[in-house]
Amino acid sequence: MRVGRWTIWSAVGLLAAGLGLAACGGGNGGGGGGGNDSIALLLPESKTTRYEAQDRPHFERTVKRLCSDCSIFYANADQDPSTQQDQADAALARGVKVLVLDPVDAASAASIVAKANQQNVPVVSYDRLITNAEIDYYISFDNVRVGKLQAQALVKKLDSDGEADGTIVMVNGAPTDNNAKLFKKGANSVLQKSQLKIGKEYDTPDWSPDQAQTEMQQAITALGKSGFAGAYVANDGMAGGVIAAMKGAGINPSTRPTTGQDAELAGIQRILAGEQYMTVYKAIKTEAEDAARIAVAIARGDKVPSGLVNRHTSNGSKSVPSVILTPVAVTKNNVKDTVIKDGFWTTSQICKGRFAQACTRAGIG
Repeated sequence: MRVGRWTIWSAVGLLAAGLGLAACGGGNGGGGGGGNDSIALLLPESKTTRYEAQDRPHFERTVKRLCSDCSIFYANADQDPSTQQDQADAALARGVKVLVLDPVDAASAASIVAKANQQNVPVVSYDRLITNAEIDYYISFDNVRVGKLQAQALVKKLDSDGEADGTIVMVNGAPTDNNAKLFKKGANSVLQKSQLKIGKEYDTPDWSPDQAQTEMQQAITALGKSGFAGAYVANDGMAGGVIAAMKGAGINPSTRPTTGQDAELAGIQRILAGEQYMTVYKAIKTEAEDAARIAVAIARGDKVPSGLVNRHTSNGSKSVPSVILTPVAVTKNNVKDTVIKDGFWTTSQICKGRFAQACTRAGIG
């Protein structure tokens, strides 16, 4: 069994639960024990930097602010569905009151939800929608709009570059992630109305930057160095791989607009340096904090704060009360007014080393 990124006390807690003990402890910001107000946060992977750098700390801080005696069971599955299943089993064995679950595999996660249902433990589907399951809440962004923003930015940029009818490479996210399907749906709704042609298209397992780099190398071999005008890439981690493939082939990435998502620090730095054209900023701090508010209310047996739920989403099983947030397209022109203004990244974090001059040119710093 792969252990994944568990906190120490989580692994100890599994043993304690098996012995029927009321275990408690601490580690890496998480509380311990299977207390009356125990909350589980199960995240899917760490290749995308947002989960450990943004989602987890914002969620944990908000839980502790709202409920100082609430304990948090945290685990990261490192892209392994079976590991996430084991982690969920451990959390349920600990007697958590609510599962906040961002699934590795949206479909197979239904079995986790079924076990939680059997124990009357509510499930909050976090960031990725768990399909065909009796979940209680869903919180994410307008993910179709994410894809639209990416494609609209790429179409507009290529049009201004005189490449309105050019060929692009399309590097989509993991086929097991329902969000990836929504991003692709949104992007295709724009691309199909444009004159752009898709020369090569890939669905990238595990959102792997390394795999995206390999895919882009294959596309360059097939299309030729001058055979594509830009790249639709579903997130910043993979954009880094795609851009590395361009550089390896002797292609200046500033001449081939590339999209991204998540406003990762490296992505923002590449945008300012002219290597990546755009990203999509999602207010992950708000998402994590709202998820924590829902989880604390459930754990305490209170009503979910009024005004949070703003939509209902069909997951194939039911109409799920949802919190759907609005994504924002970010280019070099509005980095200062988005991610810096919101405190998502600071100028000191962004403008390090070789990026200092790029920040100065963009009026940042």
